[in-house]
Amino acid sequence: MLLYVHIPFCKRKCRYCSFVSYENKESQAERYIENVIKEAENRKDEFNENLDTLFIGGGTPSLLPPELLIHLTNSLFHVFGADKPAEFTIEANPGTVTEEWISAAVNAGMNRLSLGMQALQPELLATLGRIHTFADVETSIQTARRFGVDNINIDLIFGIPGQTHEQWVETLDAALSLHPMHISAYGLIPEEGTPLHEDLQSGILALPDPELERMMYDSALSKLTLHGFSQYEISNFALDGMECRHNIGYWKQVPYVGLGVAASSMAVIQQGKSGMTCRRMKNPDHLCEYEEMVFERMRPPEDLIIKPAESRFETMMLGLRMNKGVDEEQFRKMHGISLEEVYGNRLCRLEKQGLLTHSGHFWKLTRRGFDIQNSILVELMDD
Repeated sequence: MLLYVHIPFCKRKCRYCSFVSYENKESQAERYIENVIKEAENRKDEFNENLDTLFIGGGTPSLLPPELLIHLTNSLFHVFGADKPAEFTIEANPGTVTEEWISAAVNAGMNRLSLGMQALQPELLATLGRIHTFADVETSIQTARRFGVDNINIDLIFGIPGQTHEQWVETLDAALSLHPMHISAYGLIPEEGTPLHEDLQSGILALPDPELERMMYDSALSKLTLHGFSQYEISNFALDGMECRHNIGYWKQVPYVGLGVAASSMAVIQQGKSGMTCRRMKNPDHLCEYEEMVFERMRPPEDLIIKPAESRFETMMLGLRMNKGVDEEQFRKMHGISLEEVYGNRLCRLEKQGLLTHSGHFWKLTRRGFDIQNSILVELMDD
C-alpha cells in the first residue's frame, strides 16, 4: 500500500503550477493537519496491506513547522499501526528548507528528500515564479546530508520560455555537481488557468521550438547516462537501486490512499479471471469542503469505478511510460486475459512500424515510440 499526504500551503505559488495549493495560508496549517489525521482515522479500514511507501507532497511540505510535521507522521503511524515505511519521501522547496525542518523530517522517518531545483539561471526561475536560487539548492542538500539523508532527488524542467539548449546543459551540469541519487527531468506542460499559460496565450512569452525541446531531452538522456544514471521512466533517472518506489507503485497500479485536500486514492476491488476492477476517489479541492467531508465522515465526492477494459488500457498507458515496458505475465495475473488476446494485432503492427519491441515477456516503446507515445496510446485505446 502506498500513502500520499498533500500539504497545500505555499509561500508563493509557482506560475506554472496547477496543483491545488494556497498562498499565505500557513496560519491554517495546524487545523489542516488535525483534519488530515482525522481523515486517516476515518479511513484506516482501507489499510489492509502493509505500508510500503509514504510520500508527503504539495504545495510546500517544507513550510510545515517542525513540531507539526512530527505530530503528523507520528499520528499516521499510530492510526495505521504501521512501522516507518521502507521509502519515506518529502518534497521541499529549497527556498524554505531550514536545519530545524530537516532535523524534524529525519526524526519523523524521512529517508528520501525531493527538491525542486527546476533551473539554474535566475531569469528562468523568475519566469517559473520560483522563490529560490541555486545557492539555496546547494545549502539544502548540504544540510540534508549533515543529518544523514543521502537519497536525494532533484526536479528539473526543460522547455521553459526563453530557455536555450546551452542553459539546459548548464542546468544538468549544476544538478549533477550536487551528486543526487535521482533526477526527474520534465518537459514543461503549460496548464490552462496558470499565469504562465495566460502569458503564452497572450504572446508575452513563447515556448521553445519543438525540435529544440527534443534536443534538450536527448541531451538529458546522453548526459545522465554518461554519469551513471539509468532512465527507468520517461522523465525519471536514477543511480542503480535508487528508483522511486512510490512512483513505480503508481505506474504498476498498486493501491494507494491519498489524504488531504485534492488527494486521490485507488483501491483494487477485484482482479484475476473476472478482470480488474478499481475504485478511484478524489477529495475536494477546497479547504472548507475538505473539512466538511472529514467532519461528516463522508466518502470523497468523486468516486469512480474503473471497469476491466479501462483498467487494461491504464496498465498499457502507465506501463509504457517505463523503460521495462508492460509485463505479459503480470498483465495476465491482473486482468485474467493475455496481452495478446486484447492487443495482439495492434502490438504486432506497432512493432513492424518500429514503435514497440518485444523482448522476453515485455512489450516496450522504442526511442521513436517514446517521441510519439500519445499517438500509440490512441492506437491502443479502442478496446
